[in-house]
Amino acid sequence: MELLIFPPACRLSLSLPLGLLFSLPMLVHASPLPLDAGLREEVIMLASGDGGHESLETTVFRPPGAGPFPLLLMNHGKQPGPARRQPRERFIYMATEFVRRGYAVMLPMRAGYAGSSGSYRDHGCDMAANAAGQARDVRDALAYARRQSWVDASRIVLAGQSYGGLAALSLATQRLPGVRGVLNFAGGLRIDDGACDWQAALTQAFAALGAASQVPSLWLYGENDAYFAPPLVRRLYQAYTAAGGQAELLAYGAFKRDAHLTLGSRDGVAVWLAPTERFLRRIGMPAAPVVALAEPAPLAATQFASRADIGAVPYLAESGRAAYRAFLNKLRPRAFAVSSSGAWGWAEEGESPDVRALDSCQQGSSAPCQLYVVDDNVVWPAGGQ
Repeated sequence: MELLIFPPACRLSLSLPLGLLFSLPMLVHASPLPLDAGLREEVIMLASGDGGHESLETTVFRPPGAGPFPLLLMNHGKQPGPARRQPRERFIYMATEFVRRGYAVMLPMRAGYAGSSGSYRDHGCDMAANAAGQARDVRDALAYARRQSWVDASRIVLAGQSYGGLAALSLATQRLPGVRGVLNFAGGLRIDDGACDWQAALTQAFAALGAASQVPSLWLYGENDAYFAPPLVRRLYQAYTAAGGQAELLAYGAFKRDAHLTLGSRDGVAVWLAPTERFLRRIGMPAAPVVALAEPAPLAATQFASRADIGAVPYLAESGRAAYRAFLNKLRPRAFAVSSSGAWGWAEEGESPDVRALDSCQQGSSAPCQLYVVDDNVVWPAGGQ
């Protein structure tokens, strides 16, 4: 990742999705995104660990009504850097599609991550132990879910992205009534310190998981995944299924700059949703939309200036215009914000880039920030402001 130095009045929002940002001490602090009232989003602290002495920061999304709802129990990955600095994960695009299909969605942050208590468990090159250690917290979250009146304990799907996918597959080796299948989005764990042959260790762990697996699974891996290349994915899949695991592999093509980020991208829905619906039907889970969710009205394009007219962007000094020039090559969804103080901020990909762009701008500005571009549209008032 390139690290840019910028004037104090300016703030730059890095380009990775919120759920996959690298944790770097030099980054400006990002404010938490607002809870989504339309998805009945809430954050709870869930008792975990021996004697319930630990607590897991857990995000819950629910459809309207009292339930009981089928449940998606989703698991997050591991960002580079200390687990404690990893922000609360939401996977908002996935959560939206499942709530639309009548599901409740739970996403616990495991021990040592974000606002959860306890310590991150690291077993080095012992991939099976790593997977089991992460699965322990997920099992506690599952036990909590079963006790809730709004959860249909007979209709549960486990899912996970990256390290969370490995944790979900590990949990699925246990006999868990009501759990019907696993969604594995680019699951695995990579170790880059040279301490072991991590690919061989991971393959061995997948074979053990396949031998003990209890439910079918759907695996989705993209061609340009920066963590798990297609030859390794084939090894993992062959090891898992040869040992007896039930799995279907969807090896899709390249996705933007890195297929490992597909699930955190708005445009990734077009990749994973249809095969996920087919899998859900196959395991007897709901797959059709049943809940109408209001979509926020997009900001209307104005006639203030052409998007490519760098000189028309108000308030910016030369460094800001250079940033805007670079922004024009960023991925969609994206947003660029400016302030009369000369501050600016941008965000691309991931959740709510408009909110993130405004936040990064506002952190360096005493005056209010305002969106200038959202996706491809200049949204600045036509008469200027």
